[in-house]
Amino acid sequence: MEKINDIVCIEGFGADSNCYLIGNILVDTGTGNNKEYLPQKVQEAGLAINDIDMIVNTHCHFDHVGGNYLFPNSKVAIHEKDAKILQSDDSPLNAGFLFGKSVKRRDVNVNLKDGDKIANFEVIHTPGHTPGGISLWDGEVLISGDTVFANGGFGRLDIGGNSQEMKNSLEKLSKLDVQYLLPGHGPWTKNGKRHIELAKQMFSGY
Repeated sequence: MEKINDIVCIEGFGADSNCYLIGNILVDTGTGNNKEYLPQKVQEAGLAINDIDMIVNTHCHFDHVGGNYLFPNSKVAIHEKDAKILQSDDSPLNAGFLFGKSVKRRDVNVNLKDGDKIANFEVIHTPGHTPGGISLWDGEVLISGDTVFANGGFGRLDIGGNSQEMKNSLEKLSKLDVQYLLPGHGPWTKNGKRHIELAKQMFSGY
C-alpha cells in the first residue's frame, strides 16, 4: 500500500477495483469475491472493519460495489442516478452478470449530487461510464473511478455508458490542475493533468 497526501491507496486484487481510504471513509470496495483481501488491507492501515464510517462508491458496477457487504455497519454513499441501479434487483447495469454474481448489499444511505462534500473532497458528477459516475477532487488529488485512467485510458461505454457524457466529463476534468490521479483500475500516477489530457485526445478519435 502507498500513501498519497494521507490517502491510503489499496491496489485492486484480480478483478477488484482499486480502493482508497480517506480517514475513516472507504472509496469503493471491489467485487467482494476475495473476502479477506480488503478487510486485511484496511486493518494493515490501522483501522478495524467497524471503524469505516462510510463507503463512497464512485459508480454502481459490481467490481466497485460488490464488497460493500464486507462493511455492514458502514453507511453507503453513491450518486443519486447510480443509487437507483444499485438498489434495483439484479439490474444488468450493475454489471454483476460479467462476474456471474449478484450484488449482496443494495442499500444506499446517502444520495450524492454534484458539489457535495466528502471529507475535504468535492464530488464531481462525471457520467459517461455510468449515469451517476463521480470523481472526488480536493484541489490536488483526483479519485476518478472509471472515468479516466493513467496513460490516456477511459471507461467503457457498453454497460450504461454514454459517449457524449464521457466526452463532457473528460473535458470537465481536463480543466483541473490534477497533481495525482487515483483511478478505479491500474496505477495511480503523478502529473495527472497530463494523463487526463491524453485521455481527452484519445477519446476524440474513439
